[in-house]
Amino acid sequence: MEGFLAIICIFVVLPGMIFHYVTKWKTAPTLTQGDEEMLDELYRLARRLDERMDTVERLVAADNDEFAKPRLIADQESDNVKLAELERMMKERNAQ
Repeated sequence: MEGFLAIICIFVVLPGMIFHYVTKWKTAPTLTQGDEEMLDELYRLARRLDERMDTVERLVAADNDEFAKPRLIADQESDNVKLAELERMMKERNAQ
């Protein structure tokens, strides 16, 4: 009897669970065009805010000698590599 239950579990229950979750995965919502546009707008906004913060930090540092350097270093090469890759991917997607 135990062997029969094991066979049922292996050949019926397990594939049923796998097919159930594969179906759930395939019907999961993806990004819509509106979502992609919103992400693009948020990216552009973040870039503008980053540039403004750099400007404010430079102005404060010029006026105040005691101003501590920011935690994040502006134009750090390791960050720029990731941003350049992201911008390249955005251009490719927009070109399509």
